[in-house]
Amino acid sequence: MKQHWDERYASEEYIYGTEPNRWFAGHLRILKAGRLLLPAEGEGRNAAFAAAMGWEVHAFDQSREGQRKALKLAAQKGVNIRYTIDSLEEMADVEGQFDAIALIFVHIHEEHRAAVHRRLASMLRPRGMLILEAFSRKQLNYTTGGPRSEAMLYTAAMLKGDFSGLELSFCEEARIHLDEGPLHLGDAEVVRLLAIKTE
Repeated sequence: MKQHWDERYASEEYIYGTEPNRWFAGHLRILKAGRLLLPAEGEGRNAAFAAAMGWEVHAFDQSREGQRKALKLAAQKGVNIRYTIDSLEEMADVEGQFDAIALIFVHIHEEHRAAVHRRLASMLRPRGMLILEAFSRKQLNYTTGGPRSEAMLYTAAMLKGDFSGLELSFCEEARIHLDEGPLHLGDAEVVRLLAIKTE
């Protein structure tokens, strides 16, 4: 997968655009800035936005090409982000470190998904928020982005189970219109989740 993403991000074009995901940005704006984790952040559009909002941004991805473009975008916007090379399966355990974690179109194979999601939930501080938007399994009927394997796509029910240790404030599947660069353009089926760590 690392080679796949390096090849996809190799062009100078930002294939998912340079503006933040709208679901993510809308909720981040109402939170007090703190420490934010962005796993599998790709080209950095959400990281650069959050840093400009005053967040201390920690991002990672397995792709060095994604890292290169993210750091370039941050420099263009005059902000600093911490961006490391890592994978979802091998990320270090840092419990209780983040005020917010955002999973924006982060698709994990069903063999690892629940375990990775539980580890990420443990990294939230008390009252920390998890923000998620990803393609649902209904997205297989569309060609507007996302994995072409059901094993990599989600339902609201599976995410409710994965994050059952958090207080879920919102979890729904919806049809939306995407306008996020050439590879996320058009009608799409997504699942969105907001959850808070209560302990």
